Amino acid sequence: MNNEDLKQEENQLRQQISSLSLAQKRQYYSQELQQIKDPDTYAALNWAFVAGLHHFYLGKWQRGLANVLFMFVGIIFYFSNIFSPLGLALILVVFAVELPQLFNSQKIIYHYNNQIMRRLLQQFDH
Repeated sequence: MNNEDLKQEENQLRQQISSLSLAQKRQYYSQELQQIKDPDTYAALNWAFVAGLHHFYLGKWQRGLANVLFMFVGIIFYFSNIFSPLGLALILVVFAVELPQLFNSQKIIYHYNNQIMRRLLQQFDH
């Protein structure tokens, strides 16, 4: 999805939220406030710690652990005299995988937040 599609989806979700009763809106917004993520925090975590801390921010523990592990092993190998090329390769792979996420952080968080909003709205479909 491009940014325009994501904004349109968010607007549709916001219209659904506006049709909720006052009590439902209170319940919805109290949950949304706890679960919605900030794109700047995500980008800062990705920029400062390319090792994958931004995945933990979104609750993607497996991917975060894999990135941290690859980065850690890469650094250890890089500073050893025997496996320096392999270590550098691991570090570069992590950078290559994570760099596009840094540049798409706004879109990634928009999509994530829209999914959260959609999931929260489902509890009121009864």
